[in-house]
Amino acid sequence: MLSGLAAGGLALAGCGRGDEAGDPPVPASAMTLEEAVAGGWRDPQDVARDAARHPVETLTFFGLKPGMTVVEVWPGAGWYTDILAPFLAASNGKLYAANLQPNDPAAIEVVEAYRAKLRARPRLYGDVEITAFGATSGPMAPAGSADLVLTARNIHNWMAAGIVDKAFADAFAALKPGGIFGVVEHRANPGGVQDPAAGNGYVEQAYVARLGQEAGFILAEASEINANPRDTKDHPFGVWTLPPVRRTSARGEPADPNFDSSPYDAIGESDRMTLRFVKPT
Repeated sequence: MLSGLAAGGLALAGCGRGDEAGDPPVPASAMTLEEAVAGGWRDPQDVARDAARHPVETLTFFGLKPGMTVVEVWPGAGWYTDILAPFLAASNGKLYAANLQPNDPAAIEVVEAYRAKLRARPRLYGDVEITAFGATSGPMAPAGSADLVLTARNIHNWMAAGIVDKAFADAFAALKPGGIFGVVEHRANPGGVQDPAAGNGYVEQAYVARLGQEAGFILAEASEINANPRDTKDHPFGVWTLPPVRRTSARGEPADPNFDSSPYDAIGESDRMTLRFVKPT
């Protein structure tokens, strides 16, 4: 993920019983979260990561329900969108995708790939509206409209870009009173000195809790759903040494064909905090 997209909507056609060639039927009225996660439209490589990312448990912990208005911040290639959009489309819910600001070619490429993904299966994904989050972006969604805002593994990116306070403030503004801000993030060991730029990709849980509280949220609950006690958090190329990135050299340098990734593959994906913040009523 990179840095932020100017707000612009993308309205897609509503949900129906069939979809484009090769897609399974989409229920016209209801879809369980388990059915959305098991959907045959999901990329097999994404499905393979379910064991590390626990989508049913994570979204249940965040309080996702049919018919909600949800904001997904920095959806990347759409790993969670492939679950959220069909689930919400089947229950007359609404998904806002607060994507990257098109302020450099790489960001434009990410946003256009995401837009093309949605266009390819309009009846599956439903009425997804692309907005923006970045240093100069406007609202993620209309103020006070969202039941749930969520983001996965982006806090360190926002810290590096100097926009983490804005992220929490924008999420707070988008939510209804009582709305939930769900956060998954690589977790540093407690008791250290937090690098403000999160250079190794890890962030202390207490630091994220403080960010939320300073923005006006109440930390309702922390979960160990996405914990990984095997993660020693001392990897040569930061969290990106681990799957799924599996970096073998420092950022910007050529890959090292002699680097042994097997110890890091054995660890698996990072140890992650899963936090549910609530906007006070």
